[in-house]
Amino acid sequence: MEILFGAASLGESMKEALLPDNVSFFGLGVNPSFYTSMIVAGVLILFAIVMRVFVIPRFTDVPGKLQSVLESIVLMFDKMNEENSTTRAFMGAYVFSAAAYIFLGTMVELLGLRPVMGDINACLALSVSTFIMIVVFSAKTKKVKGALGALKDITLPISMAFRLFGSISSGLMITELVYHYIYLSFGLPVIVGVLFTCFHALIQAYVFAILSSLFVGEAAALPMPEVPAKVEGGDAEPPKE
Repeated sequence: MEILFGAASLGESMKEALLPDNVSFFGLGVNPSFYTSMIVAGVLILFAIVMRVFVIPRFTDVPGKLQSVLESIVLMFDKMNEENSTTRAFMGAYVFSAAAYIFLGTMVELLGLRPVMGDINACLALSVSTFIMIVVFSAKTKKVKGALGALKDITLPISMAFRLFGSISSGLMITELVYHYIYLSFGLPVIVGVLFTCFHALIQAYVFAILSSLFVGEAAALPMPEVPAKVEGGDAEPPKE
């Protein structure tokens, strides 16, 4: 019965999914997600080069199917940052890149690779990047006082990193749980795994993008001008000498 339901090694499977053994990288022990992150980064860089050299120069005033899809995606992120941030040009590119990295870094799980965000260090790196921009744009609009105020929110990158890591890790454990049992191992895990991974990748990429846009937009917003106080019976008048 234990073999049928897989109860004997369920704990070990969950532990391996959450805390895998390190692999060697030039003699250093690293998380398996480290190799996945290099693959994903290489694929995205290569894709960007191909698009810039061979595809974008062929764009026309009347867009085709591929151009329409690409423009829709770019416009979606531009609109997101136009609504939440005054740093549209730069933040649009950043959140698009981060979302693409998270999405592809999660989808590689369908190829049997460990997701990039399965390593807390990858989540922390993205969160720290967002926090650095919060400080920079806050200093740009509010000078030194704004930068010091942003530094007080040092817990922000930690909370963002653990939220992302917790979401990806929960997905890993759920998938492992479904695959673990023999009576669910015929067809159902494949369907559930693909649907759950696609949905999970989209949600996490979008949530990180919108949070980054909101936080940086808030930091870059100019302070509201002070409104003169009103006195009873009419507007306040400047004192007469």
